[in-house]
Amino acid sequence: MAKNSPDKLYQSTIRAVAFGENVTVVEPVNIYECAIGTDSFIGPFVEIQKTVKIGQRTKIQSHTFVCELVTIGDDCFIGHGVMFINDLFEEGGPAMGDTSKWKSTTIGNQVSIGSNATILPVEICDGTVIGAGSVVTKDIKTKGVYVGNPAKLLRKL
Repeated sequence: MAKNSPDKLYQSTIRAVAFGENVTVVEPVNIYECAIGTDSFIGPFVEIQKTVKIGQRTKIQSHTFVCELVTIGDDCFIGHGVMFINDLFEEGGPAMGDTSKWKSTTIGNQVSIGSNATILPVEICDGTVIGAGSVVTKDIKTKGVYVGNPAKLLRKL
């Protein structure tokens, strides 16, 4: 016979977060063991995992997933549904929780990332714009507008 409830139930939460002053969070969210800078905004249906650092005055829109090992600078805009990835499946499948196989991502200051972009473990320099739907697979060291899959420089800024 079918059951009316799961064996395990985890609820979204805000737990052990270091918040700066004047941070706005729109629930429901799942934010834990991370740091969020002063005057930042976190939209609904966002998950921010442990060890993540979000800079000051940064806005993260709804439905975005920020995994462990991500650092986002000051004055950034992260659009709706942006996905950050830390596991590259380098051995043909997921790391299965082996964090030694994960890689980090660093987003500079004043970076804008359009909706539904996917950001693999990379470094993105200050002042860069990532177009909606782009997939960033390599470090971005030149300030500009990047679009496509894989993301390529459209024009310098």
